[in-house]
Amino acid sequence: MTTSISFKIKTLALAVSLSTGTLALAADPVTDLMQAANGPYRMALYKTNSKSQDEALRAVTQAQETWAKLATQYSAKPAAPYDRDPAFAASVSEVNQVYEQALKQVKAGELTAAHNTLERVRDVMADMRLRNNVVVFSDHMNAYHSQMEVILIHGAETLAQPKGLLLLTAQTGALNYLAKQLEEQAPANLKTNPEFDGLLKAVNQSVSKLEAALLNQDTAAAKEAASKLKGPYSKLFAKFG
Repeated sequence: MTTSISFKIKTLALAVSLSTGTLALAADPVTDLMQAANGPYRMALYKTNSKSQDEALRAVTQAQETWAKLATQYSAKPAAPYDRDPAFAASVSEVNQVYEQALKQVKAGELTAAHNTLERVRDVMADMRLRNNVVVFSDHMNAYHSQMEVILIHGAETLAQPKGLLLLTAQTGALNYLAKQLEEQAPANLKTNPEFDGLLKAVNQSVSKLEAALLNQDTAAAKEAASKLKGPYSKLFAKFG
């Protein structure tokens, strides 16, 4: 995936909104259905990142069917606060189109392409909530993911620049802040969940290792630590994102 300027701006806007607490907590039927669709969606992402075409097909099909419930019930007449959003129906339709494309790719055995296609669903749902002043824990997960992607995609390029270690240290500082937000903003039922606690600790440890390598000005260690950020996050996202 490439990181466009507009994508970075959206990420910054979301991070600022989350940190200032200006968004409303989810308490509406549309967001509830969106969250219900998020579980099968995460599984679809997970399965398209594996090697089993059959499992990926089942997962993407289930995710598509779950989203279809939201589309059928609310696409024409969404409940508040989405009833004031002129782009709501278009966003719902876009997710449907993404699932259709991903299904074609899975059936063709193109699991990696399907996985990359499905990433768009996360962005569309996040944009829908952001436009309508709604926040859920998934938005904090998405904010972390966006900053992590900047480091994963551009980390080596950043290190190659003059003062690259300093630049990547600043980017990692932002990632560390967003990792701490995952702990602070987690709902009460997750804060008392031992599995969540263990997976979140692994995420924090991966960031700490990158920070340590950067503070030691060890470029090779920093590259290795950066490459290991995705694993712990993916496990946390698959279960609780």
